[in-house]
Amino acid sequence: MKKRLLAMLMTGAMVASLAACGGGSSTPSTDDKTGGDKAQSGSGCSVDVILKTTASEYWSYVKAGAEAYSKDNPDVKVEVKGATSETAYDEQQNMIETDLNSGAYDAFVIAPLQADLVKTLIAGQTAPIVAVDTNIDAPEVLSFVGTGNEDAAAEGGKAAVEAAKAAGWDKVQAIAISGVQGDGTATARLTGYEKGVTEAGGEFLKDEIQYADAVADKAATSMEAIMQNHPDGVAIIVCNNDDMAMAAARAAKGNAAYEKTIFVGFDGIQSACNAILSGEETMSVAQEAYDMGYKAVDAAVKAVNGEKLEKFIDSGCSVVTKDNAQERLDKLKGYIG
Repeated sequence: MKKRLLAMLMTGAMVASLAACGGGSSTPSTDDKTGGDKAQSGSGCSVDVILKTTASEYWSYVKAGAEAYSKDNPDVKVEVKGATSETAYDEQQNMIETDLNSGAYDAFVIAPLQADLVKTLIAGQTAPIVAVDTNIDAPEVLSFVGTGNEDAAAEGGKAAVEAAKAAGWDKVQAIAISGVQGDGTATARLTGYEKGVTEAGGEFLKDEIQYADAVADKAATSMEAIMQNHPDGVAIIVCNNDDMAMAAARAAKGNAAYEKTIFVGFDGIQSACNAILSGEETMSVAQEAYDMGYKAVDAAVKAVNGEKLEKFIDSGCSVVTKDNAQERLDKLKGYIG
């Protein structure tokens, strides 16, 4: 009798431990991808998600995926926030410092604007930390959930060269309009674009990289500078995100030398799909931002529950062209409308 009672008590303790932060569904919900309501606080744990910003379409998908995890796992509370822009460094720093010291969260998911700074901020933290979108090279970070940016951009570079050749360009040169100089994600994409363009037989003009801080207006200014320096046109313009690619294409509209230029974006957002369908952007390297947010929270929950995480969790990517842009658009509308 005593043995049976002891076994029952041990079983109950194990169940309670496993329930401490939800069951942790490993895949995004396929039934409802419109983003979940924040779970009510209770016996479950709380995951703090701090994004680079919430003021863009791309990050709205990451946010929707993170919140959908809470909808699928109601005992997990997910709180999502982000800076007002991707250059609001102090704002994000304050968010991270405040939340780390609050004692209100069991785990953290962070997309750093400045990875080296965040590395310093999280030093010595014992709560599970998962990096999303951009990695943080720190022992406190248990896993990085995101796109293999270099490999993804390489695929985009290769596709761009093939498209440029098909469009009739004999001299296939590529110029990049990048994001924030020194940002790890921007650097990885530049490296990937260069690799893909070169391997496909094109020429990547590394000395002519334009940095536009991931902002459309600055990308348009960069494009104007490129047109002044290359009045006879450039075969390929590769960009760090879709907003910049669309802005560059608009800036070049009406310039006959750039009528056949291949404009490549990155993210595969709704506006990019529409631009590709209307011929204003040529292609986009699409990230699975929704899955990224979902999988990052899932990893954080697993870590709280004592599970060992893979160092890198790939959220996937694809190249969007006119052939598959409508399919991609329909998929994205199912996430946030």
